[in-house]
Amino acid sequence: MARPGADSQPDSRGCCGSCGNYLTSARFLLYLGHALSTWGDRMWHFAVSVFLVELYGNSLLLTAVYGLVVAGSVLLLGAIIGDWVDKNSRLKVAQTSLIVQNACVILCGILLMMVFLFKTELVALYQGWLLTLCYILVITIANIANLASTATAITIQRDWVVVVAGDNRSKLAGMNATIRRIDQLTNILAPLAVGQIMTFGSPVIGCGFISGWNLVSMCVEYLLLWKVYQKTPALAHKASAKNEVSELKQLNIQKEGESKPNEGVKLIDGNDVTIFEPPEEEVSFCSRIAEPFSTFRDGWVAYYNQPVFLAGLGLAFLYMTVLGFDCITTGYAYTQGLSGSTLSLLMGASAITGIMGTVAFTWLRRRCGLVRTGIISGIAQFASLVFCVISVFMPGSPLDLSVSPFTDISARLFESSPLPTMAPEAAVPEMPLTTAMPVLANGSAFVNGSDPGMSPSSVPLVSVSLLFTGVIAARIGLWSFDLTVTQLLQENVIESERGIINGVQNSMNYLMDLLHFIMVILAPNPEAFGLLVLISVSFVAMGHLMYFRFAQTTLGSSVFLCCSREPKVAVTDDPSSPSDASESLSA
Repeated sequence: MARPGADSQPDSRGCCGSCGNYLTSARFLLYLGHALSTWGDRMWHFAVSVFLVELYGNSLLLTAVYGLVVAGSVLLLGAIIGDWVDKNSRLKVAQTSLIVQNACVILCGILLMMVFLFKTELVALYQGWLLTLCYILVITIANIANLASTATAITIQRDWVVVVAGDNRSKLAGMNATIRRIDQLTNILAPLAVGQIMTFGSPVIGCGFISGWNLVSMCVEYLLLWKVYQKTPALAHKASAKNEVSELKQLNIQKEGESKPNEGVKLIDGNDVTIFEPPEEEVSFCSRIAEPFSTFRDGWVAYYNQPVFLAGLGLAFLYMTVLGFDCITTGYAYTQGLSGSTLSLLMGASAITGIMGTVAFTWLRRRCGLVRTGIISGIAQFASLVFCVISVFMPGSPLDLSVSPFTDISARLFESSPLPTMAPEAAVPEMPLTTAMPVLANGSAFVNGSDPGMSPSSVPLVSVSLLFTGVIAARIGLWSFDLTVTQLLQENVIESERGIINGVQNSMNYLMDLLHFIMVILAPNPEAFGLLVLISVSFVAMGHLMYFRFAQTTLGSSVFLCCSREPKVAVTDDPSSPSDASESLSA
């Protein structure tokens, strides 16, 4: 007769063994590498804006230039970066982008330390032009780091994740959701950590800490990438563009009796992929010069021809909004009497609802299917934003359409006061504080203060409370919708064009982001913020209408039937599919 505790030991070993297997799996190592990479990115993006403000005499000019350069670079070079990702091996792309990104941040941190330590001496040399050169170098190197970060995000989040997940759609959805949860946590914790270091230390210490962090993180991430590559043999096989149909719409037309699966039918099958080595051909000098332009054109044309084009465009439209936790919305909240501690609590609440959105995505996808999850998420987001629309007309709202939004701009343009120069901080003339919202590093704006005749505590909080209720609640639908479109792109773009298509998608996102910054610059007064809210909600509605049109084309009359198992086209929206393998969308 077996002893009572005889069976408990194998179970314990089995549990420990399962835990050990998970901690050494390619999936967990990918999560760990992404967490380290995202943490470093968030610390740097937060700190570089503060550093530039500190350097330029508390002026926002450098941060505005930096934000414009970063957004414009991704907008113009997104397709070219994606094409580079497609044309090179996965390991080479991941390692190169990792090294370039971290090396640029380290170099930029060292350069900023030198500028902080010897700023007075640099101003005296060559009438301040040497200091100006340092500013140009900092912005240029930081922009290169951001482009390398874009390449890393495309190759890891849009390609490696698909390969590691294999042909299991549920596993792919779970990995996408976990990566978004990591993003949500690092968005809050990383700036908080580096902010404490800069507060209790100094900008020089902050630069040194970020440079040291990126040096150590680069080595660890490099090792983790190599481990993931070894544990996933399929990563070594990458289909050539010449082996696949260049027009993706043709790819998604499934012929009857065709036995060979398409990319969308089975996401990855390393055994069926052959590496094609094209013969080297002599390319003329003119062709080399024209290649980036043709790549840019071909990338946008291919993006337009995607069966998921409307879904991607709908996601991009969501970036044309002031209803997010950036400096625009938080600056407006400051004028309405909210304290810094209250804003930090609201940001924490938004992170929690964002994580709830990732959980809702995985549940809805299993219950209703991927395409319908996007519809439900869009309805949830738009319904939450109704609170923001109501807040515009509630007590406490500063909406006043009789105030011209261009008054402050014209006043600044024709202002007789001198503009900030490259002079030392003490020599910079003080600029009068107004109710305008100057542009920050990412192109956003910050409100300097409220009406001098009214203290913030006397402003009714009904309007701003409804505004943030809608913004926080909308994060659930927003992140669920984002994950839906992300997985649609992953499943329905052929392997050889994943990079360039996702590069163009990033460009579209940045384009709409730039438009929303321009909108704020044109109407910076708090009295016009209510109008910006209405415009933002309109763009969100248009984005979801585009997705609804995509879903209607894909699912036909069964678009509202969550239990429907017979979609109109080839895409499998059946959540109970045994193999959970993805099928392609029809043209």
